[in-house]
Amino acid sequence: MKILLPVDGTELSLHETRFALRLVREGLRASFVLANVQEPASFYEIVTSQNPGLIESAAQEAGEDLMAPSARLLREAGVSFETAVITGDPAHAMLELIELHGCDMVVMGARALGPIRRMLEGGSTSRRLLDDAPVPVLLVKPPPQPQQD
Repeated sequence: MKILLPVDGTELSLHETRFALRLVREGLRASFVLANVQEPASFYEIVTSQNPGLIESAAQEAGEDLMAPSARLLREAGVSFETAVITGDPAHAMLELIELHGCDMVVMGARALGPIRRMLEGGSTSRRLLDDAPVPVLLVKPPPQPQQD
């Protein structure tokens, strides 16, 4: 089974990576496509850039840096994976990656958006993938926050 594992370098994405590794430890035979989606360059960046290739190169480098902690966990666990950095709308980019890499499933985090942000952004990426992905999408809830007194 090939699983798309989108990450963004946060502690939450490490939590998702650890959950995916738990599935493997419990018997799931899987390889992963570790992915990071970068925002496209702004109009200003495109117009003022002397070398458009530098923008693309910077996005690629940033994506690789953000994937590094999760890649390290997968490598240490001896799990097969490949990486992909893509630019664009996160939901559309992940749908492209599912098809391009022949993924059978997506494991990603669920983040709560407030009603205003949900309206402005057209829904969360996880919600859009649940609705549009041709494969199952497993949402990993964030770890419980310690209660503060």
